[in-house]
Amino acid sequence: MCGIIGYIGEKETYPILIEGLKRLEYRGYDSAGVVTVSNGKLQLFKQKGKIKDLEASLKNKNIKGHIGLGHTRWATHGVPNKVNAHPHTDCEEKIIVVHNGIIENYEALKYSLKREGHIFKSQTDTEVIPHLIEKYYDGNLELAVRLAVRQLKGAYALGIISKREPDKIIACRLNSPLVIGIGHNENFLASDIPAILGHTKKVMYLNDLEMAVLTKNSVRIMNMEGKEIKRNITTILWDASEVGKGKYPHFMLKEIHEQPKVAHRLISQLVDTKKATINFEHLKGFNEFLSKMKEIAIVACGTAYHAGFVGKYILEEFTRIPVSVEMSSEFRYKSPRVGKETLVIAVSQSGETADTLASIREAKRRGARVLTICNVMGSTMTRESEWVIYTHAGPEIGVASTKAYTTQLIVLYLLMIYLARRKGKMTKATALYLLEELSRVPKAFEEILKHEAHVQKIAKKYSKSTCFLFLARHMNYPSALEGALKLKEVSYIHGEGYPAGEMKHGHIALIDKYLPVVCIATNSIIYDKMVSNIQEIKSREGIIIVIASEDNKEIKEHADEVIYVPKIDEIFSPLLVAIPLQLLAYHVAAYKGCDIDQPRNLAKSVTVE
Repeated sequence: MCGIIGYIGEKETYPILIEGLKRLEYRGYDSAGVVTVSNGKLQLFKQKGKIKDLEASLKNKNIKGHIGLGHTRWATHGVPNKVNAHPHTDCEEKIIVVHNGIIENYEALKYSLKREGHIFKSQTDTEVIPHLIEKYYDGNLELAVRLAVRQLKGAYALGIISKREPDKIIACRLNSPLVIGIGHNENFLASDIPAILGHTKKVMYLNDLEMAVLTKNSVRIMNMEGKEIKRNITTILWDASEVGKGKYPHFMLKEIHEQPKVAHRLISQLVDTKKATINFEHLKGFNEFLSKMKEIAIVACGTAYHAGFVGKYILEEFTRIPVSVEMSSEFRYKSPRVGKETLVIAVSQSGETADTLASIREAKRRGARVLTICNVMGSTMTRESEWVIYTHAGPEIGVASTKAYTTQLIVLYLLMIYLARRKGKMTKATALYLLEELSRVPKAFEEILKHEAHVQKIAKKYSKSTCFLFLARHMNYPSALEGALKLKEVSYIHGEGYPAGEMKHGHIALIDKYLPVVCIATNSIIYDKMVSNIQEIKSREGIIIVIASEDNKEIKEHADEVIYVPKIDEIFSPLLVAIPLQLLAYHVAAYKGCDIDQPRNLAKSVTVE
């Protein structure tokens, strides 16, 4: 949510800020602003709407300066408008702040500051921060910032500059991500890596309650008492070209089509198919813990939760270990039954999801051990977990997750095989068979994508529908949930996912001749049960769209539309059905003219509660 970009160096700052903000658009926003300082002069510009609107308003401006900040705001306190947009300043417009997060005690702080004579312009919680720094400023910006942030309760990622000390950017964080980019005679500040990837791959991450001071030639990190902290530099492996759309009209479509490549890359890195082995040797101490482990708890949000839900099915079936899967937002506020014999698996694309991060902290407090499945190296969740398995999907820019989901599934399949072998619940022959089947998945993805035009045709036919129902059974029930979520996210059409066996318990009342029902009926032990459900829908004149295995010809007798996927062992069917579900959602949204990469009200990473 929201986006921060900062630059200090020898180059003109404004183009770097605008480029960085564009790279952060996927985080969701409703206004944007930039500020630079040049020769003691402040140049501050803000605009409601898109970054292109901000650019248009500055078309004839000569914006100079070698230090600056940019921000995209997603409104929380105060409506989206020019005044409430960031950056915000103090009374004298000498201290400038951009902020991601929520200041929970801002009303009390604002009341106190106003009584002291401070004048506020906006309705935001953020504006108290520059006024607090102004209050404590006595010639030392670093000290004033430390004193100010001690007053703040809630979450913040801050970028701060001052006309009085125009040779530095100060950054602070608490429960909201910040990354520092290291360059040659220049340094960067950002809320996420894609904003700076075109300039540097050398980064340092701030931890909670830390402050960084950036000049063009140095970066110092310290705690809130001013004690300096040494921090290693991390090299990002992503390529800058991965954050562009290439030949595709939207990031979402590009990332759907990247799935064969990223699936192959991930499997190749982690699997030796000939030896039926999985390379988790980097998980130090993991095998020792497995001998004591008696239960697994999976925590995640949104699409990652659906991946974790599939994980529950496969882990319980093959390892016989009890597995719970819970939405992080619920897990964190209950009294979870986890302890020293529990493995908590956190699933997150960004590694910054606020509820999941809070969940693993609670789990650790109760003695559980934490393994995180994540895409972003160096993210907060990966730093706070004992073990990490990276999905290596590359940057995912589209708000609706696609390649992150399928790579999360692949990791969960590999983890299942690994645990089943370690626990003596799976023979080497079975492991070899499953790994060989999994190695077929990238090619299967390619085959499905070859028939995109067929899915597009179906999407066009039903793009004016006001509701879709998604039905499945067993381990594809989470696939139905994910299909409904994808459709809702990008097309704004109401979609619901249900277990097909629950139809008679209420959902069948929704069926009529106007309702498209997407039925996942790939080859499986419960296939005949799904066919019975499909016949029930047909008898009530529902529109039936079936996702079926490629050798199933008789299903055409029961369906209005059929989307085929390659044959594969049923355990891996959630991987294959994900692709047509993603394509269906994408093309429905495209025919409706929706803003696919930046759906309304949504952000890529939910970093505040």
